[in-house]
Amino acid sequence: MSFLGIPAVSATKVPKERVKHQYHMRQTGVLIATCLSYASFYIIRQVVQDEEIPLRHQYGFSVGEIGIILSAFGIGYGISKFIMGFVADRVSMKRFLILALYGSAIANLFFAWTRSFGVMIVLMLINSVFQGVGAPVCQREVSLWFAKRSRGTAYAIWSAAHNFGAFFCVVTIEAAAAAFSGSISAIFITSSIVAAIIGTLMYLINSERPETYGLPDINTYSDSVELNENGGTTAGSVTRKSVWQVFLKDILCNKTVWAVSLASMSFYICRYGILSWIPSYLPTKGFSANTARWIVGEYELFLIPAVIFFGFVSDLLKGRRALVTFCLTIVMIGALCLYFFAPDKALILVGLFISGACIYAPLDLVGLMVNEAVPKYAVGVSTGFMGFFQYIFGDTIATALIGELVDRFGWGASSVVIFIAGGLCFILSLYLTYSERHIINMEKRANSLTPAEKAALEDPLSADEDVLKAAEAKVRGKKKVKK
Repeated sequence: MSFLGIPAVSATKVPKERVKHQYHMRQTGVLIATCLSYASFYIIRQVVQDEEIPLRHQYGFSVGEIGIILSAFGIGYGISKFIMGFVADRVSMKRFLILALYGSAIANLFFAWTRSFGVMIVLMLINSVFQGVGAPVCQREVSLWFAKRSRGTAYAIWSAAHNFGAFFCVVTIEAAAAAFSGSISAIFITSSIVAAIIGTLMYLINSERPETYGLPDINTYSDSVELNENGGTTAGSVTRKSVWQVFLKDILCNKTVWAVSLASMSFYICRYGILSWIPSYLPTKGFSANTARWIVGEYELFLIPAVIFFGFVSDLLKGRRALVTFCLTIVMIGALCLYFFAPDKALILVGLFISGACIYAPLDLVGLMVNEAVPKYAVGVSTGFMGFFQYIFGDTIATALIGELVDRFGWGASSVVIFIAGGLCFILSLYLTYSERHIINMEKRANSLTPAEKAALEDPLSADEDVLKAAEAKVRGKKKVKK
């Protein structure tokens, strides 16, 4: 086996009486490792965004140039996330993750020794390549280790890690600035070192897929069946299909994947259209630059319990992620009105924090929805496909386009872009809510099948034809099976 190859299935099986204990122990390790590893990626990637005002003042960059630097990362990250999604499904997860984090930390170091606009764009592109590994690998790990009935909570905890990472980035920046007299170079170096140390510790407690350790796969362990929009099972963490076959059948021909990806793109426009410009927008409303920077950190920290809570709610509602997303979208639009149009500072902050909760929680849920819409061997690909829309279109619009519009027309132009994106969020989440109801009804019927019928659904190629037809008919709600 090569260093990055998928570890083989263990020939030694864990005794039945120890499976539950082993599963819980490794699930805990995976959740902690993916959370803190992903937070470490954010400690690196948020530095330029959080330091946009010092970069403008000390390096002489305009708002538009900062927007271009940030969008360079978004474009590179979107392409990288798309490609790395294919790779993540076919390599050792924990090794791929730590190597990418080291690469990102090294790339970030070089920011300390340049003030060139062009070089910064190149470094952002290089950094984005390594950063694109984080989400596909972590989302694949969560999908392989947690059953659908608890995956909403587990995924939300992992998703909230980037909020923690963004907050800790602010703490790291302030500590480095205090220790090194505000040196931007020292801030870049410190963030790289901190991220690399955390990532190394997390590698030690991370795990590969359950079968590597003699454990059953998650569907067998939880005795549950998960289906896609066509009634096909999503079990199976590896496949012999080619990359093209997986991409064509499981991604491009999957309506749910398209709808979720477009919804996620729209939420990303809202997310970065707000977050990227807080340090520049709030001072126009009477806040000091230092206060605005700390609000970014507090904003990220506030969103952690909100994201986890709504992930838990989606589990309580038996996997109705789209329904929760739709309800939050309505609240988000109202809160954005406060943020942009309220005359009072307190109301502006209320609008900011409520809209943030109603943006980040749906982003967590749609990320999980796209993974649950495909077989487990395509989780990385689905993450990458969605990430392509998020960053190539969503992030670019929210940074480069809004930056240019603000330079030309003022901050009112940014609100127009964000409200258009909010309207798309509403339409797409409404469609997904109706589609989700159909899938959940099929899963209810599938989980009431006999063991033989469940086995036939999960392995149709080796199943008895009559048993398979009977199982498929029951899942689709047909009363009679045609012979």
